[in-house]
Amino acid sequence: MNFFRTFLKSGHSPTLFAAFLYFAFSCCIWVLNGAMAPFISETFNLSPAQKGLMLSVPIIAGALMRFPLGLLSQYIGRKNATLVEMGLIAVAMLFGFFFVKSFNDLLAMGVLLGIAGASFGVALSLGSGSFPARHKGLAMGLVGAGNVGTAVSVLIAPPLAQAFGWVTVYGIAAVAISIPMVVMIVFAREPDDLDKHASFKQHIACLYEKDGWAFSLIYAVTFGGFIGLATFLPTYYYDQFSVSKVQAGQLTMLAAFMGAALRVFGGWISDRWGGINTLSVVLVTVAVTLTLCGLAGTSLVATTLLVMLCFAALGAGNGALFQLVPLRWPLATAVAGSMIGEIGALGGGLVPSAMGLSKQYGGTYAWGFFLFAVLALAMLVMLRVMQMRWTRTWAEKGGRARTA
Repeated sequence: MNFFRTFLKSGHSPTLFAAFLYFAFSCCIWVLNGAMAPFISETFNLSPAQKGLMLSVPIIAGALMRFPLGLLSQYIGRKNATLVEMGLIAVAMLFGFFFVKSFNDLLAMGVLLGIAGASFGVALSLGSGSFPARHKGLAMGLVGAGNVGTAVSVLIAPPLAQAFGWVTVYGIAAVAISIPMVVMIVFAREPDDLDKHASFKQHIACLYEKDGWAFSLIYAVTFGGFIGLATFLPTYYYDQFSVSKVQAGQLTMLAAFMGAALRVFGGWISDRWGGINTLSVVLVTVAVTLTLCGLAGTSLVATTLLVMLCFAALGAGNGALFQLVPLRWPLATAVAGSMIGEIGALGGGLVPSAMGLSKQYGGTYAWGFFLFAVLALAMLVMLRVMQMRWTRTWAEKGGRARTA
């Protein structure tokens, strides 16, 4: 506890809290269509492929919007950028409440939900900006734990949709986003770490390096898997096991909460054991649990336990990867992190579509699980090959920080 008090006093903790709340609400709204997917699918009588497309659009749109929001934050400040984004989220929710009448409207709504998914880079930079270098990792981990918003969404949205209709939930979200806006206005302040204007080339510099692509592809499995599966699971539980729409959300909440909670642990254990070592265990666990999920399609209990273990690994993997980012790019952590976050989130957009196509053309969701397991193993092989050079140049054995 003394360590945590020292940590909070070393920076501006109200800004840290405001950034966490902003990111949590954003994650909650980002996956709203996924949380309500059983209700939406029933209304429009969607095919498995249409369900997958509906759930992929917000993830892909959110990933593509991360970079523009990051650029905007450079010129108007990170706090102001969050307020602009939350204002746009409110407008988007009102569009959903008044104008979503068809499947095409639903896809347009998915693009607008992507506005909420753009919050990642700005939230982490704002929350950690006033903390000294020795505590930035923990600060980023705490803000990143705002992923718990996905768990809140799948827990709260289905009962609201059942009681008031799923369209009404958009209207409720439009009002609810005012809570983090007020907190941001009252308590947050722009960090005093000067954010110099970087050129476009500097922003995408890590894309010219093998390491940048390696990190991005691994993050596409860890974070992409987290957000993609969290979005799709309510549909999977409802279709595969015939549970109620509300129960499908509750089961998904168990997994999403595990993923969000273990993100902080992943960063903490990586500081001590090494991010490469942690990621190796994570990728093996993800591959094994997803393979078993594909084989356990008739057992609700086994699937739930396996999914929770998979999400715990994915969450720890997200924290582990971002323990390595500041070691590899110590002078450009924010820039590299924003690009890795964008590409990683794009990977999540493929998950619902792959699952929907697997069901529609393969007759089972199992092939979607198997495909993602193979991708995790491919990332493990790449990681073990790359780590031989990494531990000779910028990291200690296992991926720990080098001592002075």
